[in-house]
Amino acid sequence: MAPAANPSSGVQLKPFTAEDDANLREALKRCSAATYEAAAQFRKTGNTEHLPAIVLGIIERYVEPDLRAKLKDPDDDLRIIEDLGIDSLTMMEIVILVEDVLQMSINNEELRHLRTVGDLKIFIDCKVRGLPLPQPTRFLPIEQIASVMPIQPPFLFLGEASVSAHGANAKYKISGQEFFLQGHFKDDPVLPASIMLEALGQLAVLFLLEGSVGEAGKSVDPKKIFFTSCEGVRCHRICRPGEVLTLSIKPKRLKLPLATFEGNIRVGQEKAAIVEEITLTFAFAEELAQPQPEAAPSEVPVADGAQTPSLPNEASA
Repeated sequence: MAPAANPSSGVQLKPFTAEDDANLREALKRCSAATYEAAAQFRKTGNTEHLPAIVLGIIERYVEPDLRAKLKDPDDDLRIIEDLGIDSLTMMEIVILVEDVLQMSINNEELRHLRTVGDLKIFIDCKVRGLPLPQPTRFLPIEQIASVMPIQPPFLFLGEASVSAHGANAKYKISGQEFFLQGHFKDDPVLPASIMLEALGQLAVLFLLEGSVGEAGKSVDPKKIFFTSCEGVRCHRICRPGEVLTLSIKPKRLKLPLATFEGNIRVGQEKAAIVEEITLTFAFAEELAQPQPEAAPSEVPVADGAQTPSLPNEASA
């Protein structure tokens, strides 16, 4: 009889015996109890909703104690090497433990492009489900952002950014020199809520331009992206000069000519703003007609003894 499968995830279920449970406890003995519980539930049910807790719990096991706070409700753009201090050797230890806990095999070559916690979570989810692996996250410095965005300083509110197949993240530091802070408010500069919404909209524009949107071989025209509407906007805190905004958007619906995203902004671990839906209109760039090569002039045979006709600008003999 073929092994049963979880109907929603398609994960093949194997019997989870008392011996399997003892081995799982031993493998995760240095991880949190919550990590073991999530792993046991996954092995029993095949429910992939437990995978993020397993992945984060295993990463936490190998992260230095003073950096573990970053894994409490982490952003998906948290970088494995730069932000968590995990080197290549430690990454291999993490992968071996993930293989053991989830009963799967991972090719070392597949790990080359995993740079963020979000990359790792999506990668594991796809591997477990047997889905095609997504494109790796791309990191864009401010120079590259400015080169592709139709919005430019001083009205560009994106610093460094990352774009993946599943969304985009960015940071923006409120410098205090923004022109609108001179009057918002008098002697008490506060970032306007409308600017926070604008920043999320700009991140959605960046996703349309740099993400995998539409048909292969077609690109979105930066001159044809416009704001349409927003729904469910809620602000949770005041943002002031010196603070760093962490912006995140995820596409909800992408169907020409409309693109709808959900977004949020945080300062540290605190919610600053949430938008349930931001909708933009967009269009693909028109393909430029390729110039046709000019036909070479045909040679006219000249009879013996006849003179060759002069060219228009050629002096007559």
